[in-house]
Amino acid sequence: MKKTGNAKFLTALVIFSLTGQIAWVVENMYFNVFIYKMFHASPADISAMVMASAVAATVTTLIMGALSDKLGKRKIFMAGGYILWGISILSFIRTDTVGLLFPAATVSAVCVTLVIVMDCVMTFFGSTANDACFNAWLTDSTTHESRGAAEGINAMMPLVAILCVFGGFMGFDLNESASWTAIFLIIGIAVTVIGIVGFFLIDEPHKKADGTDHYFANMIYGFRPSVMKRNPLLYLLLIAFALFGISIQIFMPYLILYYTEGLQMEGYVLIMAPAIILASVFTVIWGRVHDKVGFGKSMLPSLGLLCAGYILLYFFRSTALVFVGSLLMMCGYLAGTAVFGAVIRDYTPEGRAGMFQGLRIAGQVLIPGIVGPAIGAWVLRDAETVIGDDGTESFIPNQNIFLAALVAAVVLGLFLVLLLHIMKKKTAKEAAHE
Repeated sequence: MKKTGNAKFLTALVIFSLTGQIAWVVENMYFNVFIYKMFHASPADISAMVMASAVAATVTTLIMGALSDKLGKRKIFMAGGYILWGISILSFIRTDTVGLLFPAATVSAVCVTLVIVMDCVMTFFGSTANDACFNAWLTDSTTHESRGAAEGINAMMPLVAILCVFGGFMGFDLNESASWTAIFLIIGIAVTVIGIVGFFLIDEPHKKADGTDHYFANMIYGFRPSVMKRNPLLYLLLIAFALFGISIQIFMPYLILYYTEGLQMEGYVLIMAPAIILASVFTVIWGRVHDKVGFGKSMLPSLGLLCAGYILLYFFRSTALVFVGSLLMMCGYLAGTAVFGAVIRDYTPEGRAGMFQGLRIAGQVLIPGIVGPAIGAWVLRDAETVIGDDGTESFIPNQNIFLAALVAAVVLGLFLVLLLHIMKKKTAKEAAHE
């Protein structure tokens, strides 16, 4: 069905988008807390997990997205992927058995390594089902006339998911292993059930299988030097987006830990939830501003808000100013993401969007996911530590992650000035030829 008003399509869109985003929030924001609370992970451990997950997501999207195109199938990858995704989440409820197999001195290190490996397995199923095939299904199931409405619903779900997870986790004591068992049980069962429902709910789009023999060539299309030469502004925009992502990923893996451990702010949900709601409203408005004023006049103010948030979060620790800093940071982050997403679509060659997905995820996920957390771990290498009741040592994230993120944002600002100059010259040259 290519109508967003179709009830079955809308139901599938809302359920699969929201469930997928909830699972990603748990993985991307709470697995870091999990290995910190349960296994006393170091900044390097958290960085390694984020890096490994970014690589797994990129490779999976390249391979499975192209395979789905090759076979002309979406439903089996989506529904089956969600089922396996849910099962992989359920596997986390038995990590406590590792203590029965290894000496006590090595349990934490072994558990951290095991969680990183399991996280990559989970990312494989999640990226297959969601990143590669759900997004392709959404494109296949809509037309130019209906795609905006569908994307409006889909774009809301990451924010709704964050609110669901933050609100739902408020009642759990994250220092207790029983709480994590309950969390993984709830999320794992929910994702698995949604996968089963998908076999009955999802309509397979009428998409022909790719009968060509160019599967691997298409998979790396966006990385060809000849393609880069024909589309220089697209690649410069992707570099800028990667710099933006690096700035975000310097602090994001440690954000909840900074609130709870660095600031001793157990009610951090009361700060994050309103900030996310207000930032989402701002982003919707700012998207319209971008349509009217263009890339430069919408991106630079977004970056300014992000930097202002970093400055407040670096210098202040009071609840009120942390809230304001978090709000400004979220506004800049979400607005900047929206602006980059829109302008990159504008510069993507028509009819080649699918072939550029590997390139997009490399700029949006892979590079930031490797470089950002590594910088964050380096910044926190000498962070204050605390000895727990069991004699183990844990680090306490500090405000230096926001200073490092600010430096990366300043580098992005300088690059944007150069990029905008190039774009202006290109526009003037095209106008002269006309």
